Amino acid sequence: MTRRPPRVPASRVPATRVLTSRAHASRALASALTAGVLMSASACSLLERPESAKFDVSPASPTATASPSASATASLTAAQARDALLGPAELGERWSPTQGGATWRDGLLKGRTDVADCQRLLDGLYAEDLLGKPKGAGAVVGLDESDTEAQLRYQVAAYGGPAEVDAKMAWLRTLPEKCAEFTATDVRGERQTVRVVPAALPGVGDAREGLRMTMSGEGDLYGETPTLTLDFAAVRVGDRAVSLTNGGLGGAEEDFTNQAVQLGTQRLQNILAGGTPPNQPADRPANQPADQPEDESTDLPADQPDTQQG
Repeated sequence: MTRRPPRVPASRVPATRVLTSRAHASRALASALTAGVLMSASACSLLERPESAKFDVSPASPTATASPSASATASLTAAQARDALLGPAELGERWSPTQGGATWRDGLLKGRTDVADCQRLLDGLYAEDLLGKPKGAGAVVGLDESDTEAQLRYQVAAYGGPAEVDAKMAWLRTLPEKCAEFTATDVRGERQTVRVVPAALPGVGDAREGLRMTMSGEGDLYGETPTLTLDFAAVRVGDRAVSLTNGGLGGAEEDFTNQAVQLGTQRLQNILAGGTPPNQPADRPANQPADQPEDESTDLPADQPDTQQG
């Protein structure tokens, strides 16, 4: 008869073993989500075109209803939107340009629920449009964090007006009550318990709103319950707004969320006031892209021929 090894109380489990179990749990869930997404994709591949990679730095597309008169009086230009984006330098050495969207985005955010407002929240987080579609110029960037593998998606865009953004924020403010706790089904058919609570933000901009959402399923073979934690924050500056999501299966650090909100809003306000972004030389012409070097031929002495000319 085979004897089972004695169970070790949780309080006596070494910290390294607990951390390893949690890492295994997150990786196991990520692998399962990947499998679920692949199965779902294979069923739909003949009907749908694959989406382009998310999180890349790219301008947000203006709506098709934008008129020439609206463009002539645009409150945010494409160059301003790009200059107002945050980069890894603002958040610290643990952050770097994104390597692509994590598997939990498709695996969990595409979940389904019978509660209309809560479904709208999940859909908005997945489509990255909780404030609605931009009505003017915009830009977006994605960053990855090395310790917890969190992902931060940061957008700057112009909308139809302050009232439009405020209406979206008023709806967001109701979600901690309407969606305090609900059940969603992920792409694998697994039931997920979702909770939504308000999140305090720095007092910047003209209006602001923050939420924290957690999503957890049943325990896995390690006895752990992997949990997705995702912060959402939005700040209005006139008819422009900055918005972001920050988090992942390893958690979401509130300090980074607030740091991005504080620095990002101040940076947008500085750009709108005609200031120079930190990564742009003060003497760079306004119509010269930030990554385009100046004409080096002007550095040649007057009596030295340019040997590169034919």
